[in-house]
Amino acid sequence: MLTPDFLFSLANPLALFAWALLVLAPRWRVTRRLVLSGAWSLGLAVAYATLIGTHYLGAHGSEGGFNSLAQVATLFRDPWALLAGWMHYLCFDLFTGAWEARDAQRRGVPHWALVPALLLTFLLGPVGLLVYFGVRRAFGQPVTLSA
Repeated sequence: MLTPDFLFSLANPLALFAWALLVLAPRWRVTRRLVLSGAWSLGLAVAYATLIGTHYLGAHGSEGGFNSLAQVATLFRDPWALLAGWMHYLCFDLFTGAWEARDAQRRGVPHWALVPALLLTFLLGPVGLLVYFGVRRAFGQPVTLSA
């Protein structure tokens, strides 16, 4: 039976594998097709949307909300909503990391300089994005936008 704990135990290693590809093999054909293309993030987005559609809009949908911290805490007492929230993080953080890797390649940022930003994006989301913008400023070449 599919439980939140079981799905959580699947989602984490799948996301971790995608991050390992970004860090260890950023130019590999498989990485380009699965992670840099956004396909992996889209898969996580589908899983997230499925969780929202089948559980959050179900019996627990009226519990909690987003108008106060107390309402958010009530919402995330439901393990399905908590799993959906976690999938949201996994999806958006991976999407951001893939964007950082694509942007870094386009700008000529050395991969060794990108890796700390990727690790921080994986662990702390927005902190990694901030670090990436610093790395990009320090090591990246300007990119001319073509019309």
